[in-house]
Amino acid sequence: MLNSPPSIAMSSPTLEQAPAIDARGLRVAIISDAAPERNGVGTYYQDLAEHLKAIGAKVELISPRYRASRWHGGLAMPMPGDPTQRFLIPRPKLIGRRLKRLDPNAIIIPTPGPYAMLGLLFARRYHARLVVGFHTHFERLAALNNHWRLFGILAQTYLNTCHRALFKASHLVLANSDDMLEVARSIGATHVGLMGTPIPKRFLDEPVSPLRDRIERVLFAGRLAPEKNLGAVIEAAEALPQLHVQIAGDGPLRDWVEQEAERLPNLEYVGWVRRQQILPLIDQTDLLVLPSTIESFGTIALEALARGRLVVVSSQCGILSWDLLNRALFQMRGEETLSTVLERVCALDRGMLERKAVLGREAAREINDRNLRHWLSVLRDQDPRGLEQYEDR
Repeated sequence: MLNSPPSIAMSSPTLEQAPAIDARGLRVAIISDAAPERNGVGTYYQDLAEHLKAIGAKVELISPRYRASRWHGGLAMPMPGDPTQRFLIPRPKLIGRRLKRLDPNAIIIPTPGPYAMLGLLFARRYHARLVVGFHTHFERLAALNNHWRLFGILAQTYLNTCHRALFKASHLVLANSDDMLEVARSIGATHVGLMGTPIPKRFLDEPVSPLRDRIERVLFAGRLAPEKNLGAVIEAAEALPQLHVQIAGDGPLRDWVEQEAERLPNLEYVGWVRRQQILPLIDQTDLLVLPSTIESFGTIALEALARGRLVVVSSQCGILSWDLLNRALFQMRGEETLSTVLERVCALDRGMLERKAVLGREAAREINDRNLRHWLSVLRDQDPRGLEQYEDR
């Protein structure tokens, strides 16, 4: 467990007391195979780039993009088993021109794909500080996805080879939970540390709407895939007809989710939601659920906390590793079903729920501030480790 101070008030320093952050002189290239519009890893670095730019850094986010139902940024190849995803072969000359204009003194690579391998070559050319982000436990995902097994051995060999090359060349490997740190070490990472998760500035800056008098609307937002345990969400909708349950996202289980939404009158399939629409979607709900069987962190849960919403997560979500956030979350305990947890939360008095929501928003602000300061230290080569050194242990 990543220990945090007993309360926000006791953390050091507070947001008001902390000195201003200044990133001028920092030139950062983020080279990623993950499109910001399509998954949590892409979103993480889009948000990080936004925060770094706001404090004076020059940042280039180089990745595939998904706009108007089309992929951009290279030759798009189908992802076996998932028609909603693609991996792209980048154009080296185009990326080279962008990096030449930036002349980076730090490069971040968060994925083990073609963009990442090209980024590794450019990191050597520019003698830039290389930081590798490690976000996804591919072996556990492969075990849950039957369609991956046909090519799982080949894919895992490729991914591990890419990871080892990245880890060996990096100055530091950062992961977002204790479990992911151990996985990185098992693959070959030696210089490892913990990173927090950035929150979009809008989520922190815009006023928060108060909770309703009672819980009426429940939201799941994420990839529609086996590891997300969507069956628990649908079972909860069926068991609790008084709740309006929304599922937002896209993925290989989309057809099944659509069928279940037609069957249950209180279950709504929203579809894939653009990044700009996530905030109002969260604000319209009372409670967000994340019952995943595999979840290295759970960015959407942190974003919901930042918006003052109630959040239920499974015991497999890495966000629980953070004490400061843990105490603001409701957890599925042991063999509890999601519907049982929702019944338990709905039975709590409004005052307790409001205190939980306030605690979550304050904790999200604190974590975001610590994380930004930590990333700045890492990119400037002032920090040999991870965010845990800033925690009271």
